[in-house]
Amino acid sequence: MRVKSGESNRMTQVWHKITDCVNNADILSAAADRLRSGGLVVFPTETVYGLGANGLDAKAVRKVFDLKGRPAHNPLILHVADSDQARRLTTTWPREAEILAAAFWPGPLTLVLPKADCVPDEVTAGGPTVAIRVPVHPVALELLRLAHVPVAAPSANRSGEISPTKVEHVLRSFGHRIHEIDLILDAGPTQVGLESTVVSLDGPPTLLRPGMISVPQIEEKLGLRLKILDLHETLAASLPSPGLLKRHYAPHTPLELRQPGAMRDGTQRPPQGERWAWVTLDPTDPPFPMEVRLMPSDPKAYAARLYDVLHELDALGLDRIIVDLPPAGPAWQAIHNRLTRAAAQD
Repeated sequence: MRVKSGESNRMTQVWHKITDCVNNADILSAAADRLRSGGLVVFPTETVYGLGANGLDAKAVRKVFDLKGRPAHNPLILHVADSDQARRLTTTWPREAEILAAAFWPGPLTLVLPKADCVPDEVTAGGPTVAIRVPVHPVALELLRLAHVPVAAPSANRSGEISPTKVEHVLRSFGHRIHEIDLILDAGPTQVGLESTVVSLDGPPTLLRPGMISVPQIEEKLGLRLKILDLHETLAASLPSPGLLKRHYAPHTPLELRQPGAMRDGTQRPPQGERWAWVTLDPTDPPFPMEVRLMPSDPKAYAARLYDVLHELDALGLDRIIVDLPPAGPAWQAIHNRLTRAAAQD
């Protein structure tokens, strides 16, 4: 067991370092008990760290919304241990769900389906559908197997901020309210780094949020073209999926997207006294002194590092973060989506 203090220094938060969930059965059993009894548990998934609550307990789910400051019309994803548990949360399980679950679960794919009566309206933002996925992270899977309840878990950060890929990001985001979390399970950095792909099967298969499981991969399995959600369709009273707000995944520092090469000639300089950072694939020296983070050219490696880099730069008290737009193409679609939302104005 390790003990660390939160930034507020008002309390000391205890969590457990988990590297092998099989050898930490007592710890995970305690976390499962907390979930079943209405508590909040932060746990790792392969994408980002989640703030988990019993997904069948409306009061516990409301605590998640309160702690995050999350808009009530923005639904949550239910995390489950397997497809059998997922089926019990829906009224229909179409052929497309069977195909995609067999191909990509456990993994970073969320399916949106008509909800069963047992799912509280708090989870679905009052909507008729529920978002479900089976994470592949071994700690998350073992926790879900022990909990015997679906776990509603958005990213473990204040609403709209950069999602956490390390426990340190969780502590920084919640600050003096960290004591409202019953237990934090620390398994080190997450591997995927971006939130799951979300596909609605309530009607024609539709991409609601891109992720690192790409559109071509899904279309190949289904043998059909996915419909791509028109953003204008997300302005209903309740959203069909998380990740559809215009501004999301954003640092406190203003973030600006620029075309590759725009920074090279040095004409776009910061005003006197301002400090900028540059996130880029360009290995050449910057045209003026600033913080530079050279990103990997592989999209999976870029995605895994992106949020950690943004957290790091956001903590430096800079005036602006400049991000070169990465390459186009299906493998980069999720990265473009997150950067575009992070740069959006309120």
